[in-house]
Amino acid sequence: MYKSLPLESLALNQPVPVNIWDPKGVLLLRKGEHITSEQHRGLLMLHTPMVLAADWQAWGYSYTEALDRMVRGNESLSRIAALDAMVPVHSKPDTSDEPAAQDAWADIHAALNTLLHQGHEASHFTERLERLTAQTDKLWREHPDDSLLILVQLLFDSRVHYSATHALLVAGLCELIGPAAGMPAADQQALSRAALTMNIGMTRAHDDMARQAGPLSDMQRKTVREHPQRSADLLRQLGVGDGTWLQLVQDHHERPDGQGYPAGKPVNSTAQHLLQMADVYVACISPRKSRGGLLSQQVARELYLGSDHTPDPLGALFIKNIGFYPPGSYVRLASGELAVVVRRGAKANTPVVLAIVGRHGLPLGEPVLRDTTDPTHEVKASLAPGEVKVTVSMAKLLRRL
Repeated sequence: MYKSLPLESLALNQPVPVNIWDPKGVLLLRKGEHITSEQHRGLLMLHTPMVLAADWQAWGYSYTEALDRMVRGNESLSRIAALDAMVPVHSKPDTSDEPAAQDAWADIHAALNTLLHQGHEASHFTERLERLTAQTDKLWREHPDDSLLILVQLLFDSRVHYSATHALLVAGLCELIGPAAGMPAADQQALSRAALTMNIGMTRAHDDMARQAGPLSDMQRKTVREHPQRSADLLRQLGVGDGTWLQLVQDHHERPDGQGYPAGKPVNSTAQHLLQMADVYVACISPRKSRGGLLSQQVARELYLGSDHTPDPLGALFIKNIGFYPPGSYVRLASGELAVVVRRGAKANTPVVLAIVGRHGLPLGEPVLRDTTDPTHEVKASLAPGEVKVTVSMAKLLRRL
């Protein structure tokens, strides 16, 4: 949602603190660029300059924080009066000395993929996994939507090792939803580690099955049924001693009614339920050679209803925190445009999107921001990745945010 911007409040030849858009989502001035003259300002005003509501709010917070610091620091009244609207916006942590999220996730994916494929031959396994977990925790804490966008898009790329992407995305979903479920910090840590390692007992087979066009063989089905126990046993051999972590890995396919596997025992802890829910969600939205990915909206609703078709409180939390359309997924808008979701919205059905294909089916030269709370651009349907024939540049998407 946009808010009108009083452009006359911005000084000339000073970096603007936020992206400035026109009402149609066309970028007029990028954050950090300058209004170079009064003529330039007049031209911008002809386009009805606006800012995203979230940026407007962050801008106000930044101004208030700067004012508060000056007052508490006993600054002179003249300096306080000189504070203008150009105060920098700190809506995100300053990460200028850190690698971009896209590069950071590429490095983490490569490292986790190596670790999982090494399996029982991995040296210093727990130390390496702890380093990876510290890196992923930081990214999920500071860049949750960018992280979802990057990993969901990786999930749709058949050239990338599937098992590592699956693990990272499941761990992220648990990281985002666990606190809302009231999960203790110790259980949350064990849950994240379990998500990253629950398939270590079948990593190579996991990758192969994701690329396989035909049905699973009997041997593959046996591998699937046995992998929770094999993974837990392997982790013990590699030095994992956390009982909660090991139990979650061993039980992540068990069910409350005892109809799961490998042991067929009833299990119904919150952490195990969330791990299984995230695992099923990622598996369902992942495209396969044998089928396209299932629609995220459909999968989310099925998680909400649960196996017995009654509302599941944890499923409701899942939808509240992730939405019907996670960043990285594709949607069709009421305008007829196709768009990629780039941010979760205030409501489950109102994500922030960038249109990438026009209503006549032609790719747009630049992704265009659309306000899905506006009936003209509301989301009408999820799209499977195979329905979108445009290659999305992740760097270009991230630059538009």
